[in-house]
Amino acid sequence: MVNLGVIFPPDLAPEQLRPVALAAEESGLAELWLWEDCFAESGIATAAAVLAWTERLRVGIGLLPVPLRNVALTAMELATLARLFPGRLVPGVGHGVLDWMGQVGARVSSPMTLLGEYATALRELLHGQTISTSGRYVSLADVGLAWPPHTVPPVLVGAVGPRTLELAGAVGDGVILTGETSIEELPEAVRRVHAGRAAGPDTALEVVVFVTVPDRPAAAEVAGRVNRYVEAGATTVALLSVGEQAPPPEEFARFAGREVQPLLG
Repeated sequence: MVNLGVIFPPDLAPEQLRPVALAAEESGLAELWLWEDCFAESGIATAAAVLAWTERLRVGIGLLPVPLRNVALTAMELATLARLFPGRLVPGVGHGVLDWMGQVGARVSSPMTLLGEYATALRELLHGQTISTSGRYVSLADVGLAWPPHTVPPVLVGAVGPRTLELAGAVGDGVILTGETSIEELPEAVRRVHAGRAAGPDTALEVVVFVTVPDRPAAAEVAGRVNRYVEAGATTVALLSVGEQAPPPEEFARFAGREVQPLLG
């Protein structure tokens, strides 16, 4: 059965997060997804708060922009959360919005190269390896975590274009697809991730799709759409409520958990 989640977007104030997290937990939703947008909210800080407030909710971070973060620091933060809350963390990494990366002086000339080097090193560090590497962007000299996680979280890669989709399969444990990927486009996107998988990790492949839900649709309508994404290859569908008539985020979390989830195949 698909993992159903909702998204807490960073255009909502941080103080709105706790009631949404508790509503998602109480309604039986599997996951809550967070974004790290520049100049808004930290994905690590918000994930730590949600994990501490809840008991079973799986918390996804989509995405951590890799130009903004040293890979050793990201590994330390994720390993700490994974040890404190084993089996409940799903981090994702991505290029970041290039204009934002330019604003903070972190834009690189080859985002694909950086993402590949970064995801590879991050997975190795989380798996307890001590590594030395000297890539174009990622350089580590005999670096290993003192407290690697016992339950290693999957490292997902955000992707839209065909080359990044294949890279996600080659260096990650799965892929995060934005709402720009339609149900019709999803099978081809999944095929490209699997094409890159030949040289990738020997782990179960997670396919997370972010889906926008406008205003106040009927539960059966939303469930039907989720089921179509699952049939097309999604393993997790995370819903984002949008529109002038959209309910408050905590109300939408209860709607998704109590009304949509029971209708899923």
